[in-house]
Amino acid sequence: MNLFSWYMYSFKIQGMKTLFSFLFTFVLLAGIGFSQVNLGSIAGVVTVDQVPVENAIVTLTHETTGKNSITKTNVKGDFSFVNLAVGNYAIRVDHVEYLSYSRVKIMVEAGKKVTLAIALLNQPILLDMEEIAPTESVKIESKKEKYSYGFINPQSDGLDAPNYNTESYNSIEENGYRLTNVNPLSTFSIDVDAASYSNVRRFLLSGQKPEKGAVRIEELINYFSYDYPEPVGNDPFSITTEIGDCPWNKNKLVHIGLQGKRIKKENLPPNNLVFLLDVSGSMDAPNKLPLLKSSFKLLVNELGKKDRIAIVVYAGAAGVVLNSTVATNSTPILEALENLQAGGSTAGGQGLELAYKIAQENFIKEGNNRVILATDGDFNVGMSSDDAMESLIVKKRETGIFLTCLGFGTWNYKDSKMETLADKGNGNYAYIDNLLEAKKVLVTEMGATLVTIAKDVKIQVEFNPALIASYRLIGYENRLLNAEDFNDDKKDAGEIGAGHSVTALYEIVLKGEEGEQGTTVDPLRYQQPDQNSNENKTAFSDELLTVKFRYKAPDQDDSKLIQRYLKNTLVPWEKLSNDYKFAASVAGFGMLLRESEFAKNLTFDQLIEWANQSKGQDENGYRAEFIRLVEMAKAIYK
Repeated sequence: MNLFSWYMYSFKIQGMKTLFSFLFTFVLLAGIGFSQVNLGSIAGVVTVDQVPVENAIVTLTHETTGKNSITKTNVKGDFSFVNLAVGNYAIRVDHVEYLSYSRVKIMVEAGKKVTLAIALLNQPILLDMEEIAPTESVKIESKKEKYSYGFINPQSDGLDAPNYNTESYNSIEENGYRLTNVNPLSTFSIDVDAASYSNVRRFLLSGQKPEKGAVRIEELINYFSYDYPEPVGNDPFSITTEIGDCPWNKNKLVHIGLQGKRIKKENLPPNNLVFLLDVSGSMDAPNKLPLLKSSFKLLVNELGKKDRIAIVVYAGAAGVVLNSTVATNSTPILEALENLQAGGSTAGGQGLELAYKIAQENFIKEGNNRVILATDGDFNVGMSSDDAMESLIVKKRETGIFLTCLGFGTWNYKDSKMETLADKGNGNYAYIDNLLEAKKVLVTEMGATLVTIAKDVKIQVEFNPALIASYRLIGYENRLLNAEDFNDDKKDAGEIGAGHSVTALYEIVLKGEEGEQGTTVDPLRYQQPDQNSNENKTAFSDELLTVKFRYKAPDQDDSKLIQRYLKNTLVPWEKLSNDYKFAASVAGFGMLLRESEFAKNLTFDQLIEWANQSKGQDENGYRAEFIRLVEMAKAIYK
């Protein structure tokens, strides 16, 4: 081949390469253009009263494939989804402060953009009493029982409820008066759970009297925060004591308050969280799995780059749907939550085993390692008895992994099981009846819910028999301990979270003022204090009682002791603190809901008056909501 022929041959080869390259590029670009032509998009803006809404969660679901896409609105309220396959979509917008929005059958066409303007509505905490017609009622009858609702609540599932009720609650035997010269010590475990309050609210909103076992007075009181002073020094909590007139009888009322140390959000320890979510068939209701999803989305948005999340689900069996993931990588976390569907039986024990295993594998030393269980408590496969669950939780708590229980739903709700798990799992327990409650538990009080600052906290009060004839602890019936348990570090007790406030109330009868709740037996010959002793008369004559606390640091096994003394200085009602008066009104509310023998002539109108006097600043509106609940209860119980 001569040189000319070689050049011609080379030119042809290169030309063909160029031609093939051109054709390949043309086909590629045409394909891209073709594919883009066959895709569409959706964009929009979310507002409330024409004001942009930031951080609203927007979920888009393809009608045919069921695939979900999730995004959040920016500071201008804008959101967008691009490169969407053609077809029909459903859209849902959730925000913690407003009613959720949903729409179906949004048609996405090839090469076209759908623009939406979504206006959310404000979500009221409670319906106004004027908006409720007390004469309206809905009745659901079955062969076994009849349920009557005096009010219609649009957030409840009353109209769609099943014709049976299997909710379960632990029985409560109300504390009575105890003689000081026979039983000078009162000992109990601290309790910061608040599930009872939101559950009672759910009953009242649907026009029912709550089950008496559902009314745990200490949880009603501890639902609210109080203006107790911040701790000083190395102690994780401060102690406040106050004594004055008992507003519902002629006795005195002792108020004891603890305030846990608050920790700023940026100073919270790193979180290793495992969401253990019940997706069994019993969760297939609007106030169960859908509310659960929205609640956990709120928590995800509050966590940062030092936090990790894994998701375990259980129905007929347990499985991992999301391995431990950095919380700021929120897209797969939110998608995993949104894709959950309910069905099957409930293997709760297996789910607990797997969740603790995942938490242990991702354990963060000096971090918050916690399983968050969300369920209606209806375990019915495998390990389901309270005793078996308790044994499992007691064993697992030794690993340094804490447990938070979040309850959802109605009709088959197992409050007794949830209370047992939280008590034995070094954890806390809340009931989520709406998205605002989810915000309170998982956003506003996130530190208190997730971060334990003291565990195995016990209280022991010693009453001075020279001044006090008898006393009665209000609430804490399921938390009572023997006197010797106070110094036993092996005895499990309650936990306090960052920023938690805890309140306990005692009715006391002073010496010389014994009445119908005073001494009922003859004086004891051998256990009476020596009334003739000068030492007895003078040494402690100004002390009504001693309050002692024992607690352990979260990572320690040895307890520390704190004690305070309450002087014999009675304060008239008008000079008592707002915290004292408000706690008394909440305690009275619980007594009326229980139809307590100690309520006597107590009325709902009195509670409303005391609560209005002591509402204070009430930044979150919780105390105002309480007053409206009392008004609602007044109508129901009448």
